[in-house]
Amino acid sequence: MNKRNEVLLQGNEACAMGALAAGMRFFAGYPITPSTEIAEYLSTELPKLNGTFIQMEDEISSMGAIIGASLAGVKSMTATSGPGFSLMQENIGFASMAEVPCVVVNVMRGGPSTGMPTRPSQGDVMQSRWGTHGDHPIIVLCPKSVLECYTLTIRAFNLAEKYRTPVIVLIDGIIGHMWENIEIPPPFEVIDRAKPTVPPEWYHPYEILSGGEITPLIPFGQGYRYHVTGMVHDRSGFPTLVHDEVEQCLKSITNKIKNNLHDIIDIEEYLLEDADICVVAYGSVARSAREAVNQAREEGMKAGMLRPITMWPFPRFHLENIAGRVKTFVVPEMNLGQVYGEVLKSCPNKAVRVTRIDGELVTPDQIFSKMQEVLS
Repeated sequence: MNKRNEVLLQGNEACAMGALAAGMRFFAGYPITPSTEIAEYLSTELPKLNGTFIQMEDEISSMGAIIGASLAGVKSMTATSGPGFSLMQENIGFASMAEVPCVVVNVMRGGPSTGMPTRPSQGDVMQSRWGTHGDHPIIVLCPKSVLECYTLTIRAFNLAEKYRTPVIVLIDGIIGHMWENIEIPPPFEVIDRAKPTVPPEWYHPYEILSGGEITPLIPFGQGYRYHVTGMVHDRSGFPTLVHDEVEQCLKSITNKIKNNLHDIIDIEEYLLEDADICVVAYGSVARSAREAVNQAREEGMKAGMLRPITMWPFPRFHLENIAGRVKTFVVPEMNLGQVYGEVLKSCPNKAVRVTRIDGELVTPDQIFSKMQEVLS
């Protein structure tokens, strides 16, 4: 690191450093390419901060361990890739239902099944949204650079604590293994778990508060006794089938996200003010898209780009606003069109896709060629 606080970092390392900066002190995981460097880094750095690193027997137990650590009051995280992410899904659903804050990093590789362990992909976009069962929202953040691996991991912890929910950091293998010289930003605001405002006998962990506030999750061991379950529960956490309580439970985990979209959704817009064509891209492909937009501008084409930094909840209303101004959306992805489908829902008959599933990055030339094709 030099005097300007610049350091050469890999995306996975930056993600691990961001987690430490956010106050994460418990990591449980099972090594899997291309996410392994996150575990490797934390195995040496967490003990120096009196944190805990555990290599678990598999991804199912890893997810269970970080839920338990969070209930004990420690910010916790796991990291994995496609097949491991699939194994974590049931416990991600448990964390959503039980409203346990935690962070899951998925460094995507080619699939399905064990697929291409050393080749990148963007094939888990839909798995990050719909991998677990039932109706519930999820927050997913998608970095495009090493710097964002650092900053968005901090944001993931802040959102997890603020909204009492699991948050997923979705990184494609190119960004996870990319090396960039970045300037470590000044300390971010870090949101820590709220303190109790009522005595133990008055505490109900799933109380619906006025004004949309979310009941703090009091760590076990502090005299506040309550029940935690994956079943639909009442305000005390005990299972219920009382109609009003069932509806209140399920609506509360949805509304705390739905009513705060303005705070959760983050996008990047580039040269969209006068654009006739909008490229919608994320992760490493967003870097190709930006270059393709620059090429198009040099050729006299009015092109721009929208990047979902928050992938879920999907920025549908932003797309709908732009749809009235542009002729076409071009959606390049390292999959067969997972976000393309979402764009099509928001802007029917206005989207085309550029797909690649051979473990290589979508190039600027591929995107530029598609723009020429649709505007010809």
